[in-house]
Amino acid sequence: MKKIKIFIKRRKGCEDLPLPEYMSHGSSGMDLYADVQEDVLLNPGERRLISAGIFLSMPEGFEAQTRPRSGLALKNGITLVNSPGTIDSDYRGLVNLIVANISNEPFTIRRGMRIAQMVFQEVVRAEIEEAAELDETVRAQGGFGHTGV
Repeated sequence: MKKIKIFIKRRKGCEDLPLPEYMSHGSSGMDLYADVQEDVLLNPGERRLISAGIFLSMPEGFEAQTRPRSGLALKNGITLVNSPGTIDSDYRGLVNLIVANISNEPFTIRRGMRIAQMVFQEVVRAEIEEAAELDETVRAQGGFGHTGV
């Protein structure tokens, strides 16, 4: 398994929050914790920007992706609007999450709650070349649902 070094700085006032961490030996995502000063009530259909209370520095050629936690999504309908969210290697701002409640019940976000997960990925950069024609495939222009239900 490849390892990279990630530097994390806590936002001032977030010393009480755990640093992102893997919750099991085989986890690919590190849990992120809610940096809210007081409880945040997220009503059905509502979305809010929630701080994770950290700043990142990662090697060039990598990105961090933020994703919903599956348990919160299944049990409470809590997800991230831009999933996966991308944190570029040259971004040094506060890590924030766009959290949404897609359930029919209000949900309370509390300080230190595990609210999302973060996965690190290598980045591949494309070299774009304009072409007059593209190669043919069996699928061709078949789009959504073209192979059946």
